[in-house]
Amino acid sequence: MSEQFRMYDIIDKKKRGEALNREEIAYFIRGYVSGEIPDYQASALLMAICFMGMTENETFYLTEEMVNSGKVMDLSAVNGLKLDKHSTGGVGDKTSLVLGPMIAAVNLKMPKASGRGLGHTGGTLDKLESIPGFRVTLSEQEFIDQVNSINLAIVGQSAELAPADKKLYALRDATCTVDSIPLIASSIMSKKLADGSDIQLLDVKFGQGAFMKTIQDARHLAHTMISIGRKAGKVTCAELTSMDQPLGYEIGNINEVIEAVDTLRGKGPKDLLDLCLHSGSILLKLANAAPSLEVAERRLRQAIDSGDAYRSFVSMVRNQGGDVRYIEDTSLFPTARYSYEVKSIADGYVAEMNTYDLGIQAMRLGAGRQTATDTIDHTAGISLKKKVGDRVRRDEVLAVLHSERSGIADIGREVLADFTIRGEKPEVPPLIAETIYN
Repeated sequence: MSEQFRMYDIIDKKKRGEALNREEIAYFIRGYVSGEIPDYQASALLMAICFMGMTENETFYLTEEMVNSGKVMDLSAVNGLKLDKHSTGGVGDKTSLVLGPMIAAVNLKMPKASGRGLGHTGGTLDKLESIPGFRVTLSEQEFIDQVNSINLAIVGQSAELAPADKKLYALRDATCTVDSIPLIASSIMSKKLADGSDIQLLDVKFGQGAFMKTIQDARHLAHTMISIGRKAGKVTCAELTSMDQPLGYEIGNINEVIEAVDTLRGKGPKDLLDLCLHSGSILLKLANAAPSLEVAERRLRQAIDSGDAYRSFVSMVRNQGGDVRYIEDTSLFPTARYSYEVKSIADGYVAEMNTYDLGIQAMRLGAGRQTATDTIDHTAGISLKKKVGDRVRRDEVLAVLHSERSGIADIGREVLADFTIRGEKPEVPPLIAETIYN
């Protein structure tokens, strides 16, 4: 490493609220990845960033260095524009399973690298792996060939993409420095800039079931990520969406796959379809594949109504080794050994849902991981029967729990407490709050 800098001086500079330059940030990232800068000094800098923030340029330099710490996917062999959508995470969020096939069905390309879940429920890869035989690992050539052939592939993120982010995130998690918007933005965008896409839509979720609790924080994060994308020369857009209740009615893995398949067949929940139509319309407009959002939405609805989007999903499953019989007949999926009905103890309306805790209870049932080494139970989860604004009678079922673990009645009592029932019908807030363009 260069003798030009000392980590002590960089920490002191940021502690005093001064902006770090590109060379100082490069020194930090390269030194930390190589092991020459110890955890205790890296932790001190992260904490200083949490308290003092970063400028737009600092955040971009940090992102750029994390991208350059590993491999950048070369998707130049994929014909046409490469579209992608990233969600900051939520309970019941299975949009990639619906949106990807919709985009593919209108003859646009979506080569998508996704992750696993750590926390309440499984990630996109865990959901897909609940389909027997489905391969989330493809060679780079297989990935490119499949996207050129059927317009769609969803695979696991390579460990070679932005390895600095993986190492830094583990340290942030251990040192209570996760909740810094520049660090969040650089973490997300380092992987997005390394994945080879041309157009990036960011679904930034807010509310008590999301990492960003307020719309103001979500907006700040969205603007920060868009700034990074713009400086990197990428078309980047964000939508702010509410996570004050789960998306759709299913929380888990197999049950979310089934709900996604139902949506592709035109029988899914309205909120999930509406979000996918909104996200897809933005992507089509940004790709100049439709003259307006209204025309884009009509094309995407037609892809659902004609069955083309469903057939795109089946093609992806078949190409990646999955047994398509489970998609053609979802009753073939295994079911959990135990189930438990959570019933209302009062008449009224569902006024609120503790979305975050519903995700935690799904994890306790086996649908998610508390540690990275935990094994997912693909049959576990929660099927919601009521959501905010719905009328409910005493003893009516609010949710059904599924698990291979016994003793789920105790979790049922926790889930009951996640529903607030009141006498007056509440006003249901909009799912999509706003769209922020590059």
